[in-house]
Order: sequence, then C-alpha cells, then structure tokens
Amino acid sequence: MGNTEWISTSTPYLTPPGSGRSDAWAADAAARGAKGRQRIVHAGEVPAPEPVAGLLGLPRDEPVVVRRRIMYLDDTPCELTDSYYPVAIARGTPLAGTARIPGGAVTLMAELGHRGIRAQEEVTARMPSEEERAALELGPGEPVLRLTRLTLAEGDRPVQVELMTMSPRLQRLRYETRIG
Repeated sequence: MGNTEWISTSTPYLTPPGSGRSDAWAADAAARGAKGRQRIVHAGEVPAPEPVAGLLGLPRDEPVVVRRRIMYLDDTPCELTDSYYPVAIARGTPLAGTARIPGGAVTLMAELGHRGIRAQEEVTARMPSEEERAALELGPGEPVLRLTRLTLAEGDRPVQVELMTMSPRLQRLRYETRIG
C-alpha cells in the first residue's frame, strides 16, 4: 500500500448493504481499486472492559460478545477492530463465531431487529501498545488513531461498540454533517 492515503467515512459501515452484497470494507476497497479483507482473530464472550461496559450501559465485567479483527488493505494491516455486543443480542448468533457474515455484522444486526439509527464517534490519538505496534507493523514512535463508535438502535438502545485502532499515516477520517 505504500504511502497511499485512505480516506474513510463512517456512513457505509453503518448501513446494511442489502442481501447478497459484500461487506462495507471489501466494497469500499474495491471501489478504490484495492483489495480489502479482514481476519477474525477471536470471537466469543469476554468480560466487558470499562469503556465498553459504560457505553453499553452494563456493569463492568458483565459478559459481552466480541469480534476481534485485523483489517488489511492490499495485504497491509491498516486497522485493528474490536466490535462488542450485549450477550442478549449476540449470544448464539454468527456474531459470536469466527465465520464470515454475509453483508457484514451491520446486515445481521438489522435482520435480528437491532438496526442502528444513530451513531456516536470519538477520535483520539495515542501511542500504541507493543501488541498493536506489531500487528499494524508500525515503526518506533508512530502513534495510532483510536476511533470509538457507539451504535444506537430505536429508543437510543446501545447495540454495538467498536474500538478501532489505525495508523494515521495510512488513514484520514472524514466527517460530513447535514445541517438543517
């Protein structure tokens, strides 16, 4: 991927692509002439970490389902994504497994009756852990961007938290807001 800059907007990742369509990451990469893929490194129940528990409105260490992935763009690791779901939503569903989900998790969530209608995002910068540095193939002194996304369904019910860690040399985030 070299020094190619990846400009990312959130909207395609929050909207189900429809039956039979690829997930948003693969489709976004293909539209830019690249190959986007992901490797699921873990899926299953874990105790909710503090920031996730707070965002989902759960007690700390309450079980949640997590899907941990490494996102690749043309074979270059560019993002670590951990998606967390309340067990009441995800237990016993493909979200708790490592198999590919046709149309992505956002499609499955909508099919299960948990379609997101609003999202809150926060972006911060920090130095990576050694594990993050190795997984993203970062050099010494390179920071990471951390995007925290809370997806809310009808009635402002929290249904998903995503923690995304990415290299700022490879990505730029773009936000658009409709006014009025």
